[in-house]
Amino acid sequence: MQRSAPVDPTKMGVGKGIAVLTSGGDAQGMNAAVRATVRVGIYTGAKVYFVHEGYQGLVDGGDNIRQATWESVSMMLQLGGTVIGSARCQDFRSKEGRAKAACNLVKLGITNLCVIGGDGSLTGANEFRNEWSELLQILLKAGKITAEEAKCSSHLNIVGMVGSIDNDFCGTDMTIGTDSALHRIMEVVDAITTTAQSHQRAFILEVMGRHCGYLALVTALACGADWVFIPEMPPDEGWEDHLCRRLTYQRSIGNRLNVIIVAEGALDRHGKPITCDIIKNLVTKKLGFDTRATILGHVQRGGTPSAFDRILGSRMGVEAVMALLEATPDTPACVVSLSGNMAVRLPLMECVQVTKEVTKAMAEGRFEEAVKLRGKSFENNWNTYKLLAHVTAPDMKSNINIAIMNVGAPCAGMNAAVRSAVRIGILQGHSMLAVHDGFDGLAHGTIEPMTWGYVGGWTGKGGSNLGTKRSLPASMIEEISLNIAKYNIHALVIIGGFEAFVGGLELVTAREKYEELCIPLVVIPATVSNNIPGSDFSIGADTALNTITTTCDRIKQSAAGTKRRVFIIETMGGYCGYLATMAGLAAGADAAYIYEERVGIHDLETNVEHLLEKMKTTVKRGLILRNEKCNANYTTDFIFNLYSEEGKGVFDCRKNVLGHMQQGGTPTPFDRNFGTKMGAKAVLWLTEKLKESGRIFANTPDSACVLGMKKRAMIFQPLSDLKEDTDSEHRIPKTQWWLKLRPILKILAKYKISLDTSETATMDLIEPAARISFP
Repeated sequence: MQRSAPVDPTKMGVGKGIAVLTSGGDAQGMNAAVRATVRVGIYTGAKVYFVHEGYQGLVDGGDNIRQATWESVSMMLQLGGTVIGSARCQDFRSKEGRAKAACNLVKLGITNLCVIGGDGSLTGANEFRNEWSELLQILLKAGKITAEEAKCSSHLNIVGMVGSIDNDFCGTDMTIGTDSALHRIMEVVDAITTTAQSHQRAFILEVMGRHCGYLALVTALACGADWVFIPEMPPDEGWEDHLCRRLTYQRSIGNRLNVIIVAEGALDRHGKPITCDIIKNLVTKKLGFDTRATILGHVQRGGTPSAFDRILGSRMGVEAVMALLEATPDTPACVVSLSGNMAVRLPLMECVQVTKEVTKAMAEGRFEEAVKLRGKSFENNWNTYKLLAHVTAPDMKSNINIAIMNVGAPCAGMNAAVRSAVRIGILQGHSMLAVHDGFDGLAHGTIEPMTWGYVGGWTGKGGSNLGTKRSLPASMIEEISLNIAKYNIHALVIIGGFEAFVGGLELVTAREKYEELCIPLVVIPATVSNNIPGSDFSIGADTALNTITTTCDRIKQSAAGTKRRVFIIETMGGYCGYLATMAGLAAGADAAYIYEERVGIHDLETNVEHLLEKMKTTVKRGLILRNEKCNANYTTDFIFNLYSEEGKGVFDCRKNVLGHMQQGGTPTPFDRNFGTKMGAKAVLWLTEKLKESGRIFANTPDSACVLGMKKRAMIFQPLSDLKEDTDSEHRIPKTQWWLKLRPILKILAKYKISLDTSETATMDLIEPAARISFP
């Protein structure tokens, strides 16, 4: 699929017709995908059509297939469900129905079909494509189409995007809608937790997932549930006694509530369903606990899409249009999926095949294999859950003391990382120490032991329970080394932002002088700014991004009411433009000013003219994001004044500085899960390091690392190696993966800029376990 000569992307679609439809169950984020498909299609010069009511609309034709305009997808981004409608369709299952659908497409000159749905919808699209020539012959014979029309539409290209809240499709880390469904579930879990604690109750929650336990598993990890039932891994024989023992033990150590998560498709080893009622009766009769069951149902499909789903849908929509326009008659049908932080194309039917293999493995009782086939991420989640849930602390102590601290500004998800690090440490037989108030606490000795119960219920709490400060260790090295010796600290976990990274480096540098500092240490990136070298994501950035996106939604709504109004919003991030760029994509901003992409007077002029043009359309509002340190002279006030002056008589301006609300709030499911996995992995790695060095002396570069998320995996990189990739003055990494998403932001805001498609012009091969590593 390699393209030879460079093509002008704004001419790629000239003379071509693209239809977009949503099919099967709805999922939040589908609208973002529809919006991106329409806008990028128009950007390439193609005609784009909505197909209303899924395949049913394709068969019925008429008013169900309508040409889309740029403005017709405005204000869609923040809506849940699918605006163009979805329907289960029997007619499309028959050849006669598919012939009608083909006729409707041929008459409108549409030869490119973009389908957003589950594996059933995508398989149907592939079948439609395979018999396209046969359908044309049927239509020709019946005199429904002319030979000329058949010639012009001789081939149908299709591309799929997976919209499903269950995350049950192999080949993509995340399907559109999964993250939003987790948001809905966690909102309910948080609400239930407060009432359950008041009454010392046991709560059983049933979440969706008929054949896939992803939602249940991630929910269990993110809320620290006592037990989870998933279809991929039924509990062992005698699970009833084990569950009761576990719940009794939790009460005996002072926990006031028990949470049990059940996937709707959960089964026992004999294939019998395990339902909420069965578990409720068991717990009530055997233990006499006050027990309540809640079935979440369609709440999970509803509500506004999360920032992640909007960005995912938008990126997939862009990639889908490019895949359609670059396809040849020999190209196999592809599905656009997410791998790490890359949008990739995979052969559709191979992905469907692997997805079916999982169901088959489960039906045949090959459960270990089913978990593996779900992919690396699912397996990691399962292993982390097992580490934290079904165990009791060992009697043997390791005589190892590990200290944990938070450094820099607080952010949501820090507490989840501390909790899992403490509990994994205790399970390894270590003594875990809390260092309060960052490096200051380490120097002044505000250090105390942490028990299993000490960190109970921390996963869902925002901010930093340990307390955090921005001070660096260099000026207190003497005191720090004395306390490391006094408290006999053998290893250190530093959870925090850029100060944690720099502080770690300062400790490594001081090793030459102070041998007490020759202990293994790991830095876990946790900052809303997402500016730590060695990691694509940091804990806390997802929560901040959702806060900004929600605020932008409200502001846009107010602007839509007043008409002809432009809002200028300042975001956090220091010199790192991650939040401004990603929030721009998620909220549908007209521009996002960041430090990494220099903004000049010409750019400001272009943006103002662009908004003046926009006010002539039906969309009479504007949204401009500005990163707090994007330019020392073009401040938020300056940009506000400039827009106010230039827009006089056409639009008026308002400005908002979002400030510290971006650091607060309860952590999103992503940040809870990410923090939990990072904390666990860090302590297991330190345990290995201490075994290697025999706990005497650790002064090699690889004994002080950053644990980061890179593309598909969590990896440890020596702090000293990352120094090279750091712009220390501006506190950002020299290479940042998200900068390549900036052109998408501009194209979706109707700027005629060039989109580099060279990187994505190949089709990847599916890996045997192709769900990679969304944390």
